Amino acid sequence: MPSSTKRENTSLVATPRGEAQIDLYQPTGKARALIALGHGAGGGVDAPDLIAVKQAALAEKIAIALITQPYRVAGRRSPAPAPQLDEAWLAVLPHLPKLPLFVGGRSSGARVACRTAAAAKARGVIALAFPLHPPGKPTVTRADELLSGVPTLVVNGDRDPFGLPTPSQGIEVVVIPGARHDLRKDLDTVATAVVNWVRSIG
Repeated sequence: MPSSTKRENTSLVATPRGEAQIDLYQPTGKARALIALGHGAGGGVDAPDLIAVKQAALAEKIAIALITQPYRVAGRRSPAPAPQLDEAWLAVLPHLPKLPLFVGGRSSGARVACRTAAAAKARGVIALAFPLHPPGKPTVTRADELLSGVPTLVVNGDRDPFGLPTPSQGIEVVVIPGARHDLRKDLDTVATAVVNWVRSIG
């Protein structure tokens, strides 16, 4: 871990859907904001794009909370239904440091953050690899989930089989050329886009 950052703690938090895990990272000195990030449906908070955002944010004096949903803490790979994911997520957020809050995640985690952003009173949403539709089913759109009423940054690859959202009022879209759903193609651009956008929101 870079010497400029520290891992403050890992903790388990009781939610109505079981225990969730918080991995909290604080920058040296005073943090000016906090980004809470959730994982994809079958993955964890060690996904490369989440780690890249964590490192870039800490360098900009932004704290990071990586949140593992209860089904993953319990060792299951199949995600819980959306209402249960949202309920668990909202139960975790009050346990985070009291800082200006940005919520987000990758794929399924991005959907959770979008659906709950207004209830969480977040300043903004960071949606990494937002799954606009199931692969091969472009008519089954989830575009309405992006319409949270909260400023939203979407970072997607132009070769993502889950689709590519389009910009609209309050929704900024950064496209990573050649990247697929994992965004590994250009992690530096992903991380830079996030920290620049958070800085612009204030």
